[in-house]
Order: sequence, then structure tokens, then C-alpha cells
Amino acid sequence: MVVYKAGFSGGHITVPPSKSAAHRALLCAALSGEKTKIHNIDRSKDMEAMLNALHALGISAEYDGEARCVSFSGGLPKPGTGQEINCLESGNTLRFVTPVVAAFGGDWRFTGSGRLPERPMSVYQELLPAHGVSYQAENPDAGKNLPLHLSGKLTPGVYRVPGNISSQFISGLLFALPLLSGDSEIIVTSSLESKGYIDLTLSVLKDFGIHVSKTPTGWEVPGNQTYTARDYTVEGDWSQAAFFLSMAALSTGGETVYLHGLDKNSVQGDKACVSYFENFGLCTRWEGDVLAAWNPNGDKPFGGLHGTVIDASQINDLVPALAVCGALSEGETRIIHAERLRLKESDRLAAMEEAINNLGGNAKETADGLLIRGVEQFQGGTAEGKNDHRVVMALAAGALRCKGELTVTDEQSIQKTYPGFFEDFKKLGGVANVIHMG
Repeated sequence: MVVYKAGFSGGHITVPPSKSAAHRALLCAALSGEKTKIHNIDRSKDMEAMLNALHALGISAEYDGEARCVSFSGGLPKPGTGQEINCLESGNTLRFVTPVVAAFGGDWRFTGSGRLPERPMSVYQELLPAHGVSYQAENPDAGKNLPLHLSGKLTPGVYRVPGNISSQFISGLLFALPLLSGDSEIIVTSSLESKGYIDLTLSVLKDFGIHVSKTPTGWEVPGNQTYTARDYTVEGDWSQAAFFLSMAALSTGGETVYLHGLDKNSVQGDKACVSYFENFGLCTRWEGDVLAAWNPNGDKPFGGLHGTVIDASQINDLVPALAVCGALSEGETRIIHAERLRLKESDRLAAMEEAINNLGGNAKETADGLLIRGVEQFQGGTAEGKNDHRVVMALAAGALRCKGELTVTDEQSIQKTYPGFFEDFKKLGGVANVIHMG
């Protein structure tokens, strides 16, 4: 568990590299079959999952912790002969790599841990058999999508995909279809959510020489394309920046947080965190390539923050950080169109409702989100981290406006994406004491 206490001085922090961009760049580099390097990679469980997958594909990809880069020695995947791909808890790895290995053909077996075996895979379960690939989950009657067996070779054609499911399915197809022997088309059959992640996929694909054309209903993807190797530097992660913007908003003395490593022109959808926190009352400005954030009214009731309405359909990963800020803002905050948060590492709507209420706040889960009525301070207490990295990290900001200690379980979950979070929090004057039980 981790015990957070009040304390914050602001200062400078370098935002960790984007997990989303890193996954995409690593996969594209592997598919080039050439020597190259991907720079600015932090070792986390999610990065380990992608490297597991690449090694199972026969790709030589070695992580250099000192240089914080992954080096590729070259060579393309070959058809599978029953290799196991352990995706750990990484949804990106599972959903990106599934159609990619199908494009190379053969036999493959996917496994995973945590809630990953329970996360939906119905899109591929329907699409892949219709395009030449046998799809067989071992324990479907138990609600488990993993372990999963694939065999056969993916064929080009028309792929119809709902837009209100995880964008990871569409991204996975965008990685795989250029490798096929003919042209394909992705048709989105309903309103597209998490568009920013699709934009990020398209941007990284373009950087690696892959051409995709937008259509009124989706994308046309020419076949017989070749990924082009290039050295690539991963940009900072806007979804991780949100935790520190929440701290700046909830600080009581107007302390300024300076965030380094972010791209102000990023296509990451989570860049919207800036405008959402500004709606609460946070002030921000760019100082060159550094984003400065502060709350000039931190010493006023509720820190001068006021509730707002948040449409989460495009920014699911920001909800835990935004929920904590809303819980300590005057008035009512409504988070809507957030149904898919129930299918993450935890049911994040239920997790945030429970955590906020246990700490002395007022939150209620709704059909598609959260209804939060702000309090001036948390009282303190214990909140369940639910083995969810974003829940554990989001609650750190709550300690800045908490009368007592704020204890969160499952502190080890931050290893999934941000192993250095507690140390970075301490660099800004935060207090986080990790207690390893047993």
C-alpha cells in the first residue's frame, strides 16, 4: 500500500514517454525487418509485454536501460508454429499483435494475466474467421478470452468495425492490413470513440512509411506495403501529465508545476486534459517547450475550482484524475459517455466511486459515468487501488486537500506504465510512503 499525506511544493518534472506511442513505434520498427532504434522508452510492465510479443515473433529487440532505448537487429516474423505470446495485462499488446500475427499466418497462442483474459475480444472473434483465420478461446464458457489459439493466414477484404468499442481493434487492423497481398477497407459502422488513439496510430504508421487513405466511413488500406525503418523518439505521455495537472489544480499555495517532455502539437487525444483542467479553474501556459500549470486561487474555498461536465468518450484514461479534481471542486461534476471504463484494468467507474466516498467525498456511479458533488476536503482513510495503476496514481492529488492520511492499496500496480511515479511525486514535494505488506 501507499500512504499519501498533504504536502506539495511544485517544481519541474519530466513526463514519462507515451505508452501508446511507444507500443506503436516498437511494433512498426519490428515490422520493418531492419536495424533501427526506438528512443525514450521506460521499462514498465506494458513495455515488457510488447517486448515479449516481439521476441515470440522471432524479432531481436533488446532494451538498454541506461540509454532508455530498444535496438532492433533486423529480420521479419515468420509464420507461427504454436509460439506463446504472453501479453501480461496489456490490452494494447493483445489487440495490436493479434491481427499482425494472423497476417504472417501459422499457429499462435495468446495468454495474459489480471483482467486481460476477461476484456472483450468479440470484434476479432467475428472478423478473423471471416478472413481466413481460425479463432478459438480455451475457456469461453468461463467468460475468458485467453488463452487464445489462432491459426491460418489473414486475407484482405472489407472489415466492418463498430466505432463504440476500443480503438485498439481498429489500430490492430491498421498495423496488419498493409502486410496483406491485396487491398483492404475498414468501415466504421457507428460513431467513432477514442479518435485520438486512431490519429496517433495513423501518425506513427506514416512515420514508418505506411500509406492509409481516409474515406467517409473509415479507411482504405493498400496491401503489399513495406514498413520503412527509422530511428524514432517517443514523445511524452499526456495521460500521465494529467496526474500532475490535477496536483497543480488542487495545490493550496498556488505552486507551479513545470512539465517537460510534452509535444504541444501532439495528436494524442489525451492532450485535451489541459482544457478539461482549465474548465475546473487551473491556469496553464507554454514556456517554450515546457507546460506550466498553477492555481492562483488555491488558498480560497474549494481552491476557486468549480465543477464541470466531462464527455469522456474520447478521453477514457483521463477519468480517474479528472474525477479526483471534481471531487474537490465546488458544485457538481458530471462525467458522461464513460461506459467503457468498466472494461479496463478495473471497473474504473465503480473504483472511483468507492475511493472518493471512502475518503469523505461524494460520488455516485451512473449508467454511463459518474455524478460527483464536491467537498472542500477529503477526511482521509483507505481506498482500494483495485490493482489499477491509474486509480492509484490519480488519488495522490487528493492528498493535497486531505485532513488525514490517504492510504491506497495495490501500490505495485504503477509498474504497469509508470514505475517512477512515486519518486516523481516526491520531487514535487508530495509525500508518498510505500509500505510493502508481508
